[in-house]
Amino acid sequence: MRIALIGTRGVPARYGGFETCVEEVGRRLAERGHEVTVYCRQTNASSPPPTTYLGMNLVTLPAPRRRSLETLVHTGLSTGHLLAHRVDAAVVFNAANAPWLPVLRAAQIPVATHVDGLEWQRAKWGSAGKSYYQWAERMAVRFSNALIADAAGIQEYYATKYGAKTHLMAYGAPILGAIGSEKLRGIGLTPGKFHLLVARFEPENHVHTIVEGFSRSDAKYPLVVVGSAPYSEQYTQQIHNAADSRVRFLGGVWDQDLLNELYSHALVYWHGHSVGGTNPSLLRAMGAGAATNAFDVNFNREVLADAGQYFSTEEQIPALVTAAECAESNVALRGAKALARAGAYCWDDVADSYENLCLRLVRRDLGRVVPVPEIELNAPLRRHTVVPEHGASR
Repeated sequence: MRIALIGTRGVPARYGGFETCVEEVGRRLAERGHEVTVYCRQTNASSPPPTTYLGMNLVTLPAPRRRSLETLVHTGLSTGHLLAHRVDAAVVFNAANAPWLPVLRAAQIPVATHVDGLEWQRAKWGSAGKSYYQWAERMAVRFSNALIADAAGIQEYYATKYGAKTHLMAYGAPILGAIGSEKLRGIGLTPGKFHLLVARFEPENHVHTIVEGFSRSDAKYPLVVVGSAPYSEQYTQQIHNAADSRVRFLGGVWDQDLLNELYSHALVYWHGHSVGGTNPSLLRAMGAGAATNAFDVNFNREVLADAGQYFSTEEQIPALVTAAECAESNVALRGAKALARAGAYCWDDVADSYENLCLRLVRRDLGRVVPVPEIELNAPLRRHTVVPEHGASR
């Protein structure tokens, strides 16, 4: 099959879950003999972009560096290119790109949309942005041949709000095995003697909550923070203001070997994501055998279950810090349990699911994702919130 993967920053994966999924699934589909085209965003105009990567064909197109326009404009350019370079099936990542779905449908290119999480609940979007994302959800439901969800909570949301069927396809967890510590020691860290937080600096990832709570604790080990906020200097400053001298900010880390060592040798991994469904960073920590304390929402409990411990406010964090540092043998047992659960998240299985879905798209044997009559794009919206577990705050 000729398959196009559209709507992400592209590969190599250096940003988030979508890019990781495209790289892991795309290369496996290419290994199986499919012709996979990945649309990428231009990042370095001074050098020609690569045209292939891990067996995938790359098409690199420009995009404005503006949060509100970057994704939509790039996907529009990708759609235009795709119309002149036909494929058998397309997978569009992010419901925000739904305005281009009617174009693909009119061109008779069958399309599945990976709807992502509940993007309209993110604080970074104003009222106009939230309204747009809710409208785009309805567009995705109406004009996709199939919808992809990466978590059961997202499936429930689309079933409840739209009566729409989704195909559940989570991410894979890389199982790291034995990892050395040379790079870790090179930046002054001792294995098992630090806490770890890896996240983009966005309110829904609760970086400020974790840093504030940790700074209130009696921790004897440092908290290492990996991540940045490309669009929010104000929130970044709030996080730094909440930190004391035990919090160490590394910024964005693109050295995958160093990241693996950080995950593998952390005493505890702190996971604050709350609206994005199944999160690759969480799976990566589990695959490294890291004991994890996670923000208490259904998405995280779905993945971690009883392998995790949970928090919903900064006031709960000091006790979790103390418990980890005073009972390291229990932390090791939690890490082993997380590693066992990670085995259920296999990229080969995920690639199987994408391959089978694309085959069904090509065969045109998928029914409508919503019952007849279709939803009205201008219908009044009902607020539907994924409820945190045990009364956690939103």
